[in-house]
Amino acid sequence: MNTVYQRFATTAGQAPDDDFLQIEAVTAEAYGIAAGRVSWREAARRVRELRDDFERAGWGHGHRVGLLLENRPDFLYHWFALNALGASVVPINAEMRAAELEYLIGHSEIGLAVTLPGREHDLRAAAAAAGVRCRTLVPGGAVPAPAAPAPDAGRSPGLASECALLYTSGTTGRPKGCRLSNDYFLRAGQWYAGLDGVCSVRPGRERVITPLPLNHVNAMAFSTMVVVTAGGCLIQLDRFHPRSWWQSVRDTGATIVHYLGVMPAMLLAAAPAAADREQAVRWGFGAGVDKKNHAPFEERFGFPLVEAWAMTETGAAACIMANHEPRHVGTSCFGRPEAFVETSLVDEAGAPVPVGTPGELLVRSSGADPRRHFYTEYLKDPEATREAWADGWFHTGDMVRADADGRLYFVDRKKNVIRRSGENISAVEVESVLNQHPLVQASAVAAAPDALRGDEVLACIVLKQPAAADRHPELAAELVRHALANLAYYKAPGHVAFVESLPLTASQKIQRGEMRTLAQRLPGQPGCIDTRPLKKRPA
Repeated sequence: MNTVYQRFATTAGQAPDDDFLQIEAVTAEAYGIAAGRVSWREAARRVRELRDDFERAGWGHGHRVGLLLENRPDFLYHWFALNALGASVVPINAEMRAAELEYLIGHSEIGLAVTLPGREHDLRAAAAAAGVRCRTLVPGGAVPAPAAPAPDAGRSPGLASECALLYTSGTTGRPKGCRLSNDYFLRAGQWYAGLDGVCSVRPGRERVITPLPLNHVNAMAFSTMVVVTAGGCLIQLDRFHPRSWWQSVRDTGATIVHYLGVMPAMLLAAAPAAADREQAVRWGFGAGVDKKNHAPFEERFGFPLVEAWAMTETGAAACIMANHEPRHVGTSCFGRPEAFVETSLVDEAGAPVPVGTPGELLVRSSGADPRRHFYTEYLKDPEATREAWADGWFHTGDMVRADADGRLYFVDRKKNVIRRSGENISAVEVESVLNQHPLVQASAVAAAPDALRGDEVLACIVLKQPAAADRHPELAAELVRHALANLAYYKAPGHVAFVESLPLTASQKIQRGEMRTLAQRLPGQPGCIDTRPLKKRPA
C-alpha cells in the first residue's frame, strides 16, 4: 500500500456491508445531517464519485486543498478522494477567524478550500489579504478548475507524497506547517492496529468513538487510520458533550474511546449512576489525565485509560504508550519505549541526565533512517527543521524523567518550566495540585519576573463560584496553604490572579504563550494577590 486511499479501498472491499461510520444522534443534530450508519460500500462509492469530480476538474498530484468541514463525514470523503489523486489536504479549524485564516492560506498556498456554507466569504477575504488565488467549494457544488496544473502531474502518488499539511497549535508563536506523508499515516494505522497488552485491537470488530477534532493528529492519524487499517467502525463526534457522552457511547456500541485530559475530570464531576458501567468500552486512548482522577475514573467506569505520548511531528514513529502493566496509574507514566524508537533524556547542555532527573526528551527511529515515519519537514522553514533535528535527534521540547525500569513520566513542556532561585518548577505539576482544591474550576501557571529569584510562580485561577474582590486575599492564602501542603515550598504560587477564564486553544489546551504574556503584566494589578510572604521554607 502506497497511499491512504489505497488502504481505505482495500479495507472497504473486505467487508463492504459492515459499518464504516456511525453518525450518532447528538452529532447529527449539531450538524443538521441524518443520524445512522454508513457502510464501507457506501463510503467508497462517495469517495470514488468525488475523486472523479476532482480529476475531471484538473486537480492532481502536488496540489493542496483546504478542508473546513469540521468533524463531518464529508471531511473523510474529500480527504480520501483527493489523496487518490495525490493532492494534499490542509485541515482548517472552523474556529479560525480573519488573521488566522490569512496566515494559514498564505503560508500553505492552497488553491481551493472545501468549506461549509457561510464561510466562503471569510476564506475568500483571507485569501485576498494573503495574496493567494484560492477558490472555494461547498460540498455538492461543481468543482472549479485549479489555477495551475498539478506540480507532479504524470507521477503516481506514493509513500513519500504529501498526504496532509497539519499546523501545530501555535501556543508559543506562529503555527508551523508539518508536511505529513502517506507513509506517516499508514504507519500510524499499522502501529495502532498492532497494539497488544491492555490495548489489543480486534480486526473488524472495534467501534472507535472520538470527540477530538479532525484538524489535529489524534483524530486524523490515529482513530481514523486504525479503522482504515483494521476495519471496524469510526464514531466521529462533533465535539465532547459531557451530559450526553455515556448515552452516545452506549447507543453506538463503542469499544474504544479517545480522550483528552479534561474529559475524565468532567465525567467524574457528574453524580454516580447505576449505568456507569453499562457500556462496552474495552479501553481508552489519550493523554494528560489528571493524576488524581486516573484511578477513580477506572474504578468507577470499569475500563483503563491508557496514557500515550506523541506529537504531530512524530506521529506513530515515536509513539510511546503505557499499554503494558504495571501502568503506574496516577503518576504521569506514559510507558516504556518499544524497539522501533530510540530515546534520550538530556540537560540544557545536551548531556544525559541520571535516572529520576527530568531532562528534555529526544527521539528518533531505530535503524538506518532516524526520520523514518516522522513528519517530512516544516513547510518553508528549513532552519526550524534543522534545529528540531539537531545532532540527529528530534528535540521534543518535553521534560520527562525515567525510572530504573526505563518507564517514562511526563513532567512538562520545556518552555513551561519556571526557574526560581535555581530550582526548576513544572507549571503542569503546580496546576495539578491547584486543580484539586474544591474552590478551583481551572488553573494555569506561568513564570512572573522576580528581581531576586529570577522567576516566581504566578497562578491564574478560575473559581467554581465567583467571589467578591475583598475575599480574594483570603482565598489566595487558602490556595497557597493547599499548595504548601502538597508541594515543595518554592513551587507554591507567589502571585495568585483571579480571572473569569483562561486563554485556551481551540482544542482546550492552555495557550502557554499568552500565559507568559499575562504573567509579565499581572503582578501588581487589581485582582492579582502577592502571596510571596506566605512562601516560607519549612523549619
